[in-house]
Amino acid sequence: MNEVINLFGVYESTVDAKGRVMLPAPYKKNLEKVLDDGFVIKQNIFRKSLEFFPLQTWNTLAQDVGKLNTFLKSNQELITLFYYGVRNVELDSNGRFLIVKDHLLYAGIKKDIVLAGANDRIEIWDKRAYHKFIKEHSANLEQLVEEKLGGKIPSDGQ
Repeated sequence: MNEVINLFGVYESTVDAKGRVMLPAPYKKNLEKVLDDGFVIKQNIFRKSLEFFPLQTWNTLAQDVGKLNTFLKSNQELITLFYYGVRNVELDSNGRFLIVKDHLLYAGIKKDIVLAGANDRIEIWDKRAYHKFIKEHSANLEQLVEEKLGGKIPSDGQ
């Protein structure tokens, strides 16, 4: 049975000279039941950041991609590009994980980073890029909430 995972909060950290990052304690506590399963890290498709998934979450996502008809060229292209750069990662005994050089380059990460919980995954950003993104897109929040969530009916019916 899959654990329900809800990752939230924004934490600043650093990448050491070997590419290792300490998983913030609140995330570690939230993920304690799945820590031993491992994680997946990949490039974000829509922006220059990385995504860090608990393995069970990744497996669910990968099942959806795996349902694509591979006799369609566009589906094969999507699958190839979707899996490009995907890596398994594990926490070491100190609670750190490794970000490979290709991923650091893709996301423009040199040292200072932000780890931002995004429901079932953690986004990993270069610190400056994250704050720039938030500043540039904050004005759209009201419109996005109204468009994407405004038509939803609260579960209590009110």
